[in-house]
Amino acid sequence: QVQLVESGGGLVQAGGSLRLSCLASGSIFRINDMAWYRQAPGKQRELVASISSGGRTNVVDSVKGRFTIFREFAKNTVYLQMNSLKPNDTAVYYCNVATTGMTYWGKGTLVTVSS
Repeated sequence: QVQLVESGGGLVQAGGSLRLSCLASGSIFRINDMAWYRQAPGKQRELVASISSGGRTNVVDSVKGRFTIFREFAKNTVYLQMNSLKPNDTAVYYCNVATTGMTYWGKGTLVTVSS
């Protein structure tokens, strides 16, 4: 079992920045990929960025150049640095962790970007 706790969401004006954190605990030695997803009101959950156990990252086109995912192995934490935020980035952001055969989700943290 892996437990995930996200933090760092909040209200920010367009153009501002936030850093989301996701702390993993439990069977962390089994963790492979870590990722951030988001779900805007009335929309499906979508991948934002992912990072493998080897540090390879993937960022979707809609946030490329603005968002960065990185991982601190010693702290069992994955981060999402979000810059130049736009109102359409408003969503609940979820941390996701993949182990061999299992996927875990955090409860989410709300990011609201005002225009």
